[in-house]
Amino acid sequence: MNTLPKYMQICYKALLDVFEEIEQELAKQGRSYLVSHAKEAMKILVRAYFDEAKSFHAKHIPTLEEYMRVALVTSGYPMLTVMSLLGMGEIAITEETLVWAFSDPKIITASSVIGRLSDDIKSHKFEQERGHAASAVECYMKKYGVSEEVAYDELSRQVSDAWKDINEDCLRPTAVPMAVLMRVLNLSRAIDVIYKDGDGYTHVGKEMKAKIESLLLYPVPI
Repeated sequence: MNTLPKYMQICYKALLDVFEEIEQELAKQGRSYLVSHAKEAMKILVRAYFDEAKSFHAKHIPTLEEYMRVALVTSGYPMLTVMSLLGMGEIAITEETLVWAFSDPKIITASSVIGRLSDDIKSHKFEQERGHAASAVECYMKKYGVSEEVAYDELSRQVSDAWKDINEDCLRPTAVPMAVLMRVLNLSRAIDVIYKDGDGYTHVGKEMKAKIESLLLYPVPI
């Protein structure tokens, strides 16, 4: 850790603390070994971030296919799925389920498409103004020689198609328990809430604040 810059040491230490806490909780169930899957998911994510950074500094606009290969990972959703499964108890946290999560199942790919393209569409103008790596919008425009608006429309259609893939897997659950599929579905729903009226991730306004408060501070009694 000492070889890292100071600012990275803070992030890395916080990350290690999270993994240690999860490991301690799982140790009570005799399954601390499963944390290795979460660590591997994080390594895959960080490597993809590094690939994006190299493209940005090289001022390279990849092909749409090249972009999506990396961007589906940097959406964070494959990693978030694995991390969230660790907290679901015996119904979800098995070696078989975690291996499934790393096999690029259609539902996790679809969730990643929703997360990545929703973010790219809603945050596109702001990110390009401040200087950012090429998004799916630039890659699509470059590939097909179309306008920004046409790219938005087509990428939005791909988001709709991804929702159809999620619905299909939820209607025909076979590979893993339904509770696991619902976790992926709910992560996708979160993206829909965050980006429904703009980039609620980058610009957290009153509306998003109210939604968070209603969930955590003032939940509806059941």
